[in-house]
Amino acid sequence: MESMKEDYGQYSDEELLIRLRDGEDGVTEYIMNKYKNLVRSKAKSMYILGADSDDLIQEGMIGLFKAVRDYDSGRDASFATFADLCVSRQMYTAVQASRRQKHIPLNTYISLYGSAGTNRDGEEEELVNVLAARAGQSPEELVIDRENVTRLEGIIEKELSLFEKQVLDLYLTGMGYQQIAKVLGKDDKSTDNALQRLKAKLRKAYRRV
Repeated sequence: MESMKEDYGQYSDEELLIRLRDGEDGVTEYIMNKYKNLVRSKAKSMYILGADSDDLIQEGMIGLFKAVRDYDSGRDASFATFADLCVSRQMYTAVQASRRQKHIPLNTYISLYGSAGTNRDGEEEELVNVLAARAGQSPEELVIDRENVTRLEGIIEKELSLFEKQVLDLYLTGMGYQQIAKVLGKDDKSTDNALQRLKAKLRKAYRRV
């Protein structure tokens, strides 16, 4: 098996998937192993949405398996791009399903509540850019005004549309609007517009608290 894995390394993903379609055993295992670090990396970023990391890894591996099963070289981009999309979509769907089943505090938005302030060049920092930069911090590293957290959560819940909340969720994981659009099955323009709207709403809300 090891020699076969070494042999597989000589081929592109797309070539290997052709061999898989021809019935060759071992290709699926090789590709799943090759991309497992992608899944772990995605799970780490998605964790801020309030889901369990191990569950996200499991969902990500399901998404990866679906990518192997469904990839079409004549229709899709490279397999790596397609796999990234499938893994992200599977994880985010799992997060949404979990939220429907039980109430999950808006932990995602905790990092909204640091001071926006100015950067080293004296330029005003956009709130959501500060937010995204802080997404990797542990709760212990954030100074949180609980009263403002509750107030801003209410504003976000009231003023952001469902689509805008979904865009914000994925933006916080480090995705750009084009990848967010693919995960949510929307077009780039409407997704970018939603991102700009929610930024404006959050800046306005931040000034009110």
